[in-house]
Amino acid sequence: MRLLIALLLVLGLAGLAFLAGRARGERMAVAAAGGNSRLGTIHSRPVHHGAYVALLALAPALIVLAGWSLIGDRFVEGQLIGTLAPAEQPASRNDRQALMNEVRGLVSGDLPTAFNPLAARLAPAYAAASANADLLAGALAVALLCAGGLWGYSRLRPDFRARNRVERLVRAVLLLTSVVAILTTFGIVLSLIFESIRFFRLVSPVEFLTGLQWSPQTALRADQVGASGAFGAVPLFWGTIFIGAIIAMAVAIPLGLLSAIYLTQYADPRLRRWLKPMLELLAGVPTVVYGFFAALTVAPLVRSLAVALGMTDASSDSALAAGLVMGIMIVPFVSSMADDALTAVPSSMRDGSLAMGATMSETVKKVMVPAALPGIVGGVLLAVSRAIGETMIVVMAAGLAANLTANPFSSVTTVTTQIVALLTGDQEFDSAKTLSAFALGLVLFIMTLILNIYALAVVKRYREAYE
Repeated sequence: MRLLIALLLVLGLAGLAFLAGRARGERMAVAAAGGNSRLGTIHSRPVHHGAYVALLALAPALIVLAGWSLIGDRFVEGQLIGTLAPAEQPASRNDRQALMNEVRGLVSGDLPTAFNPLAARLAPAYAAASANADLLAGALAVALLCAGGLWGYSRLRPDFRARNRVERLVRAVLLLTSVVAILTTFGIVLSLIFESIRFFRLVSPVEFLTGLQWSPQTALRADQVGASGAFGAVPLFWGTIFIGAIIAMAVAIPLGLLSAIYLTQYADPRLRRWLKPMLELLAGVPTVVYGFFAALTVAPLVRSLAVALGMTDASSDSALAAGLVMGIMIVPFVSSMADDALTAVPSSMRDGSLAMGATMSETVKKVMVPAALPGIVGGVLLAVSRAIGETMIVVMAAGLAANLTANPFSSVTTVTTQIVALLTGDQEFDSAKTLSAFALGLVLFIMTLILNIYALAVVKRYREAYE
């Protein structure tokens, strides 16, 4: 909270620096226009002078605040632990982390009482040290802001190239954000790879990728069946494909493609302006809402249908219920891509087909859809990658049973659902059960990456250029 106040103060002072720099730029412009010197001697506009001063003031202050937010708590923790007597020092890293978590809970008010007397004694000292450290960091940020702003303000002259420098600073910021995004992606991939390697040291990759039984829980006794766990992930992969790539797409492709054809070829423009936003609203509905709809409305209907078909052991959780709702959820993805692909087809092709005597349905079937097919296929593949990464609908409507079955009325599970189940609650990241979540995540990442790359390749390879 204290750092947030410091950040707001820094942003306010940076705004004042911008106004001061812009005001000086305006005065220089007025003086140059009214004096003997030509107006061309003013290189940059007043807004560029203001932006230059604001950026020079803001950059060092933000660096200080960002750095302190990352290392400040560790610094205070180290100072606090250093004040303890050798006999009171935590014996291990886990003990130290547990102690500091309790201290933070007492300071924030999340813990009403202390379980460790040492934590109760350290809490007031931690609160005071943290407040002082945040105050010093905020003061340093404000001092650097003032120094940077004054230095930038002193450099403003009529011939000063503020615009070029501002543009270079903005390019540097954009490059930095791009690098951060790329490094974050690499960090995610590397974390999955390293943890998956730890898992595959405990479980054979062949068993994981080809095994037909998934039972990652640890038995209480060594003589129990599956005491070491069963980590065959084929039922999870099949459940993911069955729900996301078969049932969901069987719903999404016809609805999405037909709705796109109607909106682009048949609908009145005024009606299209209303229907298209309403259809795309489905993409903004939270997935947990779809999960409630699947669990409370669709799943009972599916079970009633199964009972009517003579399946007395029909489950309330089924792949069909989850797949139907998931298909409805991704209809906007298919429809939007198909809409864009059909709209990109030149109207001359449609008009030529109609002029040759073809009906509208024949034109759509034999001219428009084949011409837009690469974009439609790319949209379908992207929708599949979106569907196989869905979690909430499967958790609430399909269940957690890892069954290798093609019966849509049976309970199945997916990779994402099992990841949630494995990482829920307090877990130790040194057991095969917990580490298997990272291996599942790595396989899911590779699956979606391949689908996305293939979708982009299809669109790029078969895209037709029309004149």
